[in-house]
Amino acid sequence: MYLSRIRLRPDAAGKREFWQAMGSEYQAHHMVWDLFTDGPERERDFLYRVEDVDGLPTIYAACRREPVNRGGMWTIETKPYDPILRSGQQLAFVLRANPVRTKCDEKGKHHRHDVVMEAKTRLKQQGRSREEWPPEPEIVGQAGFAWLATRGEANGFSVAEGDVRADGYTQRRFRKRKGRHDISLSTIDYTGILTVTDPDLFKVALFGGIGPAKGFGCGLMMVRPAGR
Repeated sequence: MYLSRIRLRPDAAGKREFWQAMGSEYQAHHMVWDLFTDGPERERDFLYRVEDVDGLPTIYAACRREPVNRGGMWTIETKPYDPILRSGQQLAFVLRANPVRTKCDEKGKHHRHDVVMEAKTRLKQQGRSREEWPPEPEIVGQAGFAWLATRGEANGFSVAEGDVRADGYTQRRFRKRKGRHDISLSTIDYTGILTVTDPDLFKVALFGGIGPAKGFGCGLMMVRPAGR
């Protein structure tokens, strides 16, 4: 695997073709894909997240192949990525995730439910007025942490509530280029400290991502030694 930092060149920010490519969420998705694909049949073999750094887009990616600067608009830095992990190791991490739970209806069809909206639905069902609800950041923090803790059990790590911050809850809606229906996507940004419980499982999670919507910038967990 490789770890890449891909920064938009300052001179490219003034190019019309860049802002045309960033015209929608789905177009931005294809712009990132173009850095890694080598043909229309290529399956996604990378994880990424996009950040705004000094007013310019920066892409962080874990990838099986080095990205290619086809448009010449990026500065790309890439290094091998094979972290040495051990049980009990504490790591600082950042993660942007799409925190949903999959439930099956009476017809056997699976549906994904946003955990924050689920928490709000429970408050309504309890008959509590909005004035009685906890503040929005508290709802997001509690629902987001519970989701991450459950994911940790299956992915070789554990988290303690006081060591994790879950915020930045965002709901986005966009449409595929030829799609008839809107795509809804919610994200939470996590920062904090985790403990490795199963190094092999955790490495799979680092390389394969956590949660759904990986093709839209979710699931990449970036780690470093805690306290560094």
